[in-house]
Amino acid sequence: MRAKRNVQGEIVESRVEGRVEVGEGSRLVKSVVRGPAVIGRGCHIEDSYVGPYTSVGDNSKILNSSIEYSIILSGAVVEGVDRLEESLVGRNAKILKKTLRNSIRLHIGDYSEIEL
Repeated sequence: MRAKRNVQGEIVESRVEGRVEVGEGSRLVKSVVRGPAVIGRGCHIEDSYVGPYTSVGDNSKILNSSIEYSIILSGAVVEGVDRLEESLVGRNAKILKKTLRNSIRLHIGDYSEIEL
């Protein structure tokens, strides 16, 4: 049986493996997406790995990061994260790692849970 693949976005120097859906207007640049995975519409994924069982919502950005077994909701940004797994990232949330410091700065809403 052949894996289903539905790629409507632009793929530039990237690999798409297995059952993967890429929405209209999305752009994958120098990245690997390994299914099963869904990339929504209008997403930008660059220099990143999106692993199996991951869903990326519309208009999200994944830059210089590695993600698997996760749900990234619409409008979220994940940048510079070495490895994000088994996670849920809310709408328009940002996870940015821009420096090599040992401290962590967080803005956490009610009833949130963080594992470090």
